[in-house]
This record gives sequence, C-alpha cells and structure tokens, in this order.
Amino acid sequence: MTAQRFQVGQVAAVTGAARGIGLSIATRLARQGVVSYLLDRDATALASEVERLRAEGLPAHGIALDLTDGAAVGQAFAEIGEAQGALDFLVNNAGVVRDKRFLKMAEEDWDLVVDTNLRAQFLCCKAALPLMLERGFGRIVNLSSRAWLGGFGQANYSAAKGGVVSLTRSLAIEFAAKGITVNAVAPGIVDTPLFRGFDTEVQARLKETVPVKRIGTPDDIANAVEFFLDPASSYVTGQTLYVCGGRSLSSASV
Repeated sequence: MTAQRFQVGQVAAVTGAARGIGLSIATRLARQGVVSYLLDRDATALASEVERLRAEGLPAHGIALDLTDGAAVGQAFAEIGEAQGALDFLVNNAGVVRDKRFLKMAEEDWDLVVDTNLRAQFLCCKAALPLMLERGFGRIVNLSSRAWLGGFGQANYSAAKGGVVSLTRSLAIEFAAKGITVNAVAPGIVDTPLFRGFDTEVQARLKETVPVKRIGTPDDIANAVEFFLDPASSYVTGQTLYVCGGRSLSSASV
C-alpha cells in the first residue's frame, strides 16, 4: 500500500489520464485524497474512468480536450483554478507515437508527434504555472522517454522527448526560486495498450532487450512520479529519472 504522502485536498492535473500510465498516476493521487483532474482527448474513455473513480468515493474530475489547442488548455486550467483556487501538481503524460523510417516520415507524422508530446507540455506548463506562482508552490513532472537518447525509426518521437528534457531543465532553472520544482521521468517499455497491441513475438523480443528481463508497469512509472511530487523531494529539480529496467545504459531502442 502506498504511504500517505500528500495533504488531503491538494489539487493535481494529469494529462493523457484516460488509460495506461496517466490513469495509474491519477488514481494513485486520488486515493491519497488529492483532488485529481484527468485530462484527455478521449471523452468516452475519460468519462468511464472518472465515473469508476467516483464510485470508489475518490475526488476525481474529467476534462476532455485537445491538449495541443492553446485556447482549450487555457480554459481547462482556468476551470481548475476557479473550482479549486489552486493547483499543486501537474503531470504532463499525454503522448503518441508514429514510428517510421525517416525518409518515409510525412510532415503529418512529425507534426502530430511533436505537437502531442512537446507542444502540449509547453501549453500545460504555461497555463499551470500562474496558478502555482500565486501561492509560491508547485510540482511539475514531465514524461519524457528513454527514446530521447535516439531510436531507429523514431526521429519525431526522440526529438520531441528530447525537447521535453530540455524544457524541464529550463523551467527548473527559471522557477526554482519560486517554490516550484520541475522534473522529468523517462520510461522504457511499459505494459500499456500500445505495447499489448504488438504481436506476441514482438513483445517477447522487446522483453529480451530489457536488462531486468521484464516489461515495466504503469505503477513503476507512477512510483517515480510520486517521488518527484513527494514533499521530501523539495530539493530535487531539473532532473530526469530513467525508469526503463536498464535499457538507457546500453541497449538499442525499439
């Protein structure tokens, strides 16, 4: 059981929270009394998960939106601010992949991946930070990826996730004196709907590339996010934590 780390009534926004890693993070926070806003473009899945969490008596809310739309993002965070009067935590998790060999990669493949994985984080940070600055407190965790180190057929994804690392470091420097920390988590292969969509043979091959010989779980990533949000981590900012079973050390990308 996760130890109680947060104050009941603190407020969090988690993007890409209708499933997988984002849902695991939002659920964990809600179970510790954090008022959790789940943001996702999939309105149907989002409504279903929020209903399930509320049925457990958990403080969960859903906002369906396109996270690459600046006006929609601004409106969503204004809604959170008006309803709660504060925002303590932001977890930028939403992402998408469109892997292709570089010379076969269309502009649309590049734009979709960079917009979803990087532009959305920029927009959410820009909308969330004023709420945090009002009280001189905030914790931001951006989801990067082990793939930011480079990956075959992942020029768009690797570039976007590398941008996340640089964005994290820059914001950490700019807002450190304001009581706000900004860190990144870089997952490796994780058991999500995307991974389960691969052929069994591909799943087995990928598992063998992980030094610890297992696939990560959404809870593995949630553990790392929780570490950065924890009050005990207030002296940690601008860091990228790999949660990849050792793949960042030497193994090739997917």
